[in-house]
Amino acid sequence: MKRTFALMGTLLALTLAIPAQAQFAKPEDAIKYRKASYSVMAAHFGRLGAMANGRAPYDAKIAAENAELVAVMSKLPWAAYGEGTDKGDTRAKPEIWKESAKFKEAADKMQAEIVKLNVAAKAGNLDALKAAFGPAAASCKACHDNFRKD
Repeated sequence: MKRTFALMGTLLALTLAIPAQAQFAKPEDAIKYRKASYSVMAAHFGRLGAMANGRAPYDAKIAAENAELVAVMSKLPWAAYGEGTDKGDTRAKPEIWKESAKFKEAADKMQAEIVKLNVAAKAGNLDALKAAFGPAAASCKACHDNFRKD
């Protein structure tokens, strides 16, 4: 009985550890996932920007929905920067892997700004959205400037 529980515990531990290593079958899969995550995030972020900059009419409900999607999407791409994903169809600069602490800091800052944007959008106030959009956009741009090939 003890042996069965030990075996089950070991299998459970292995099962939980495998997804981190085997999330993507090939580096190309990770790159596609990463690019798709950024594309969806950018589309919804752009809708917020259009409202914040007066290019689209402000709608509190639509702003809140888009901000929530941006917040969810902002958590996804980071798992797709594994080994081998620095080559292939990617605009990722080598600095991502050479300066990983700086890259993580930039990613964390972007996510923090997106959380603030999400809170502001849920407040239902255009001025709050405008105030939060600028720093969120700046955090995205900083990553693009330092870690993305044009």
